Amino acid sequence: MHAILFLLIARSECTPVQLLSDQTRIVATKDQVSCDLAGEAAILNLKNGVYYGLDPVGARIWNLIQEPKTLAQIRETILAEYDVEPDRLNADLHSLLAQLADQQLIEFL
Repeated sequence: MHAILFLLIARSECTPVQLLSDQTRIVATKDQVSCDLAGEAAILNLKNGVYYGLDPVGARIWNLIQEPKTLAQIRETILAEYDVEPDRLNADLHSLLAQLADQQLIEFL
């Protein structure tokens, strides 16, 4: 079994993500630009000028949320594409979303 890991490069104190339901929609904010770097993602927060990096799994999630997606849609896509236990995915996904929200790179609709 392969574990998945997400990487968000920045000094940050993560705040807990609000309680998310499967129907919570998540989207990348407009105050950022990003690009693919050999399967990884580089993200520039236009508000604070800080660059962030995501590993390939994090980059896949980042690509998914360029348009609003529900938490359930994101989870189902990643479970279908990667060999990961659902509980591990939920924990890692919530951690990534907390970090992205803390850096004002995503919003919840």
